[in-house]
Amino acid sequence: MFRTNEKSNSLKTAVGLAELIYFSTVRHIRKGHRNPFLAVAISVAQTLILVIVFYVMFTVLGLRGNAIRGDFILYLLSGIFLFLTHTKAVGAVFGSEGPTSPMMNHAPMNTAIAIASSALSALYLQILSAALVLWIYQAVWEPVEIYDPVGSFAMLLLAWFSGVAVGMVFLAIKPWMPDFATIASSIYTRANMVASGKMFVANTMPGYILAYFSWNPLFHSIDQARGFAFINYNPRFSSYEYPIIVSVILIMIGLMGEFYTRKHASISWSATR
Repeated sequence: MFRTNEKSNSLKTAVGLAELIYFSTVRHIRKGHRNPFLAVAISVAQTLILVIVFYVMFTVLGLRGNAIRGDFILYLLSGIFLFLTHTKAVGAVFGSEGPTSPMMNHAPMNTAIAIASSALSALYLQILSAALVLWIYQAVWEPVEIYDPVGSFAMLLLAWFSGVAVGMVFLAIKPWMPDFATIASSIYTRANMVASGKMFVANTMPGYILAYFSWNPLFHSIDQARGFAFINYNPRFSSYEYPIIVSVILIMIGLMGEFYTRKHASISWSATR
C-alpha cells in the first residue's frame, strides 16, 4: 500500500547486480556441500587422483620422453588444471537453474544471474583447489617454478571461459531436447579426456594427428598454457586467439537460444523434465 520510490542509477544497479550474483554464487557453492571446505577438499582430491593416474600411465607406457623438458609434475598439472576447469564450467552452466525454476519467482532473480553464479562458483573452486595443490606440491616435493604465472593464469581463465561458452549452447538446447543435451554434454566432457591434448604436446604431434585436436578450444588453451609455464617450450601450432573467437561465437549462440527459450518457457517443463 505504502511504497517509497527510489531513483536508480547505473552505479546502484551495477552494485545491486554484483551483490545478487555474489550471494547466488555462495548459495550455489553451499548447495552441493553444507561445508564449503568439503567442496574444496573433493576438488583437490580429484586433481590429485588424475595426477597419480597420469603419472603412472606415462611411466608404465614410457611416454615421459614425449613431455616438455622440465618439471614433469608441473607438465601434468598444467593440463589437468585447465581440463578440470573447462569441464566443471560446462557442467555448472549446463546444470544452472532455468526459467521455470522456483528461484525465478523471487525478484530480481533471473536466468542470467543463475548462469553467472554457477559459472563463478566453478571458477572459484577450481582456482582455490589449484592453489592448494601447487602449495602442497611445493611444500612436500620441490619448489614450483612457472616461467610466466600471469600468462598461465590467463590461459586457465580462457579454459573456463570456453567451458562457459560450450555450457551455454547445451543449456539453450536442454529445455527443447533434454535427453539429447544431457547425452551430448556427457560425450563432450568424456571426449575431452583425449581431445583436450593434456597428454600431448602440439609441437611433437604429426600433422595428420594434429588435425583431430586443433578444432578444440581447450587444446589450444592447454598448449598455450604450457608455453607460458615452461621457458623452453614455444607453441607453434596453437593460438590463444582461436579459443577466444570460438567462445564468443558460442556464447552469442547460447544467449540467443536462452533468450528465445525464456520467452516461450512453460511452467509445465519443470514438472515433466
